[in-house]
Amino acid sequence: VRMAMLLIKNGLIHNAVDRNPFIADILVDNKKIVKIEPDMFWDGAEVYDAAGSEIYPGFVEAHAHTGLSGYGIGYEGHDYNELGDIISPQLRAIDGIEPRDETLLEARNAGVTTLCVGPGSANVLGGTFAAIKPVGCRVEQMCLKKEAAMKCAFGENPKRNYKEKGNSSRMTTAARLRDVLFRAREYEAKLASAGDHIADRPPFDMKLQAMLPVLRKEIPLKAHAHQANDFFTALRIAREFDVDITLEHVTEGHLVAEELAKENVMLAVGPTLGHANKFELRNKTWDTPGVLAARGCHVSIITDAPFIPQQYLALCAGLAVKAGMDEFEALKAITIHPAEHIGVAHRVGSLEAGKDADIVVTDGNPFDIQTNILSVFIDGRQVFSCRR
Repeated sequence: VRMAMLLIKNGLIHNAVDRNPFIADILVDNKKIVKIEPDMFWDGAEVYDAAGSEIYPGFVEAHAHTGLSGYGIGYEGHDYNELGDIISPQLRAIDGIEPRDETLLEARNAGVTTLCVGPGSANVLGGTFAAIKPVGCRVEQMCLKKEAAMKCAFGENPKRNYKEKGNSSRMTTAARLRDVLFRAREYEAKLASAGDHIADRPPFDMKLQAMLPVLRKEIPLKAHAHQANDFFTALRIAREFDVDITLEHVTEGHLVAEELAKENVMLAVGPTLGHANKFELRNKTWDTPGVLAARGCHVSIITDAPFIPQQYLALCAGLAVKAGMDEFEALKAITIHPAEHIGVAHRVGSLEAGKDADIVVTDGNPFDIQTNILSVFIDGRQVFSCRR
């Protein structure tokens, strides 16, 4: 059913494109932003008066486990790690997301309108992340992108979870990832050689089949890495196999910011709020996003929810600003940058004509803990309202 046109009037717009905000109206039709201009009138449009309010793009989370983590039911309810197989690229987030998980409701009520969610970091290869919106009663209604990235992990987590199953060193983790990539490349070559001759094709291998989108650069590797040496192992392997890659967590990024700036790779930084509960987090600091952004790196700020509750994404950006990050860079780090990071920037991440009408209305700067979210729109439909 086509919704009535919506005209949001007189708000102070922070579009995540222009550094300086401006007062204008936003016309929405058929789930999309049609135009952004001052002093518009549109016959038949439903008017939302945003005078005195501030307007932002829906916030975007580049890396979380929201909807997979089993809210309030303990670890046995978690669906974001397969603990029986260290190599699990065939797993898909869409087969585990619980649309009714109340953390998705908390996310959208806090202005988080797009999330990239998927498997955790126990496995060398954990499966594919999905880009979703926190609305809908079944996952097919939520997806922007069913497969946005292939999760891989370095550092302590695969070592700890599979120490008794043959993976007790960083070298083994790297070797296991290389092994799968080598075999997937060979599998792809055999498929290409066989062409339409089914009898000549190699036996179907679900794990290797799942790696083909990575080899074809349809999706990147999404590499869990906290420690600096793990960044460069991940990048080294990606270059060896000519695949795309993003770095996730990047806890020690500030220590090697100049080197990361040379790599031209997208970085998702966090979760920074909380205790350093393992060795590779010992250099955790809110300085990291700002230091990396100042060096020209492409930075997204993440919660890694549930490690930081999803509704505190904007607060995390505010804490980065408090530590010295440029405020406009921090806004981009929870809007357009994560949208680019997960491959959906043509749809979300900024307020521009032609993009999805995912819009957040506030009574102040969302980085301030005292600021209230007044309204949230997803695809032009109001999904949260708290008029004051």
